[in-house]
Amino acid sequence: MQSTLISRRDLRFLLYEWLDVGALSTRPAFADQSADIYDEVIALAERIAADRFAPANRDGDEHEPHLAPDGTVVLAPGLAPALDAFHAAGLGGASAPPEVGGMGLPQVVATAAMSLFHAANTAATAYALLSTGAANLLLANGSPEQVRRYVPAMLEGRYSGTMCLSETQAGSSLADVTTRAVPQSDGSFRLFGSKMWISAGDHELTENIIHLVLAKLPDAPAGVKGISLFVVPRFLVRADGTRGERNDVVLAGLNHKMGFRATVNTVLGFGEGVHRPGGAAGAVGELVGEPHRGLAYMFHMMNEARIGVGLGATAVGYTGFLKALAYARERPQGRPVQAKDPAAAQIPIIGHPDVRRMLLAQKSFVEGALALILYCARLADDEQTLPEAADRERAHLLLEVLTPIAKAWPAQFCLEANSLAIQVLGGYGYARDYEVEQHYRDNRLNAIHEGTNGIQGLDLLGRKVTMAGGAGLRALAELIGVTVTRGRALGGEPAELAAALETQLARLGEVTAAIWAEGPEVALANASLYLEAAGHTVIAWIWLEQVIAAAGRDGDFYAGKRAAARYFYRYELPGTGPLLDLLAARDRTTLEMEDAHFSV
Repeated sequence: MQSTLISRRDLRFLLYEWLDVGALSTRPAFADQSADIYDEVIALAERIAADRFAPANRDGDEHEPHLAPDGTVVLAPGLAPALDAFHAAGLGGASAPPEVGGMGLPQVVATAAMSLFHAANTAATAYALLSTGAANLLLANGSPEQVRRYVPAMLEGRYSGTMCLSETQAGSSLADVTTRAVPQSDGSFRLFGSKMWISAGDHELTENIIHLVLAKLPDAPAGVKGISLFVVPRFLVRADGTRGERNDVVLAGLNHKMGFRATVNTVLGFGEGVHRPGGAAGAVGELVGEPHRGLAYMFHMMNEARIGVGLGATAVGYTGFLKALAYARERPQGRPVQAKDPAAAQIPIIGHPDVRRMLLAQKSFVEGALALILYCARLADDEQTLPEAADRERAHLLLEVLTPIAKAWPAQFCLEANSLAIQVLGGYGYARDYEVEQHYRDNRLNAIHEGTNGIQGLDLLGRKVTMAGGAGLRALAELIGVTVTRGRALGGEPAELAAALETQLARLGEVTAAIWAEGPEVALANASLYLEAAGHTVIAWIWLEQVIAAAGRDGDFYAGKRAAARYFYRYELPGTGPLLDLLAARDRTTLEMEDAHFSV
């Protein structure tokens, strides 16, 4: 029976026929690796995802976290065995350096493996995503002692990790956080405050939870420049690595969500005097790096998490598509339009053009998004391992400009794929008997996770497009231009798609240059529209890349790639025209709307 998680054939195409991941073994960092090793890791991930994660998905949705009489968090019973199997296989440190217990695999291979876990059970996978991200942040910015005491245990799954940013009164406006850190004579800090929307913030899955907490020192300057980052473990960790007394981190409440229910979401209190380690008030914390640079350090984890959220959105959309496809092939209903005999046998619904349209739309969204996410992961490898500094810097620029798109575009359009999957199943689609309704609810959260899609639009247009004098956008345009040239050289349909992409890219460039003419307020008022138009342009480029990689190859798989690309160019890409027109006009409708005008 064919898997309904992620198509392994598609993964092989993207990794080896397009991205040429096998060639990474020529780089010193991956010299002892091969495509065979990569295939074994992905096959292992698929087995664990199918055998442990997928069976626990519905149970985690139906039995969301709750408090036991003793105040501990009770999770669905399938979560612990699934995550134990994940960590026992070493996948928590798939891309981490061997010297801290990791496998040292390319990020692109680790990302391909993680796609299968997200497809099987994205809520369970969130625990692993957060722990790996926290460990990677400490590897990049922590002291050698912090790395020694925390990172190996996190990669092994003995400890887990969180990111504690938001507060009730601040939300995404991190400049307004009020959690404070008071220096102590021994070099540690005592933290006081509250954090909201903390995923995986309290549970009994691991021996310890390592919270990465944003807080302000007494002498902190105003705004985001006054934020520092602290390690605040649930249980203190002694110098020899053993677990010490309970830290003053208190579970203040649980948030109940429409999706991602198995991922416990918490309100945490720091320094409430419940535990008082060492007899003093406050939660004990350790400064990460330098004072007042916490947000810059946290962006290391946030950007990684944004790619992870994009991967999760893609995978949940992808599995929904495969389940809708399987249903459409098996479900008999109706007869062909041209059928003369009303008593003729019914046909599978995939024979109806409108069902094929919905399936093709899903295919174009999810396969385009998966290719984009894997491309970003390959850029992360290039940023770290290319031999020339100029090439590493170029990879960094490209990854910076693509990150908000890689997070937001799948969160919007792979959610649309889930909506279409429900539509393909009809009445069964919104019934709890089938999984596609849960996939929609789970995926709806990803447009909010790790910075809302609106924030990603502001990031793209307000920061990434303008950074370094537009260097990132120029690098992307040059890269797309190379693809256009290659497509034109092939002639036929690739050349037609290349011409359409060239026109789209030129139009986006014109609008980008014009949109700032009346200042940032007008430009950023429609940043979400810009994000959508830019995202469609990038996905169109990704599809042309796939068409070029499939050129000259026969068979149903390659024909399907060409059909999905054709659909995206004919049905989806033209829809950006009105968006670009509106952006070029620098419309002020939303700016001129006053609060009182919303009266009813």
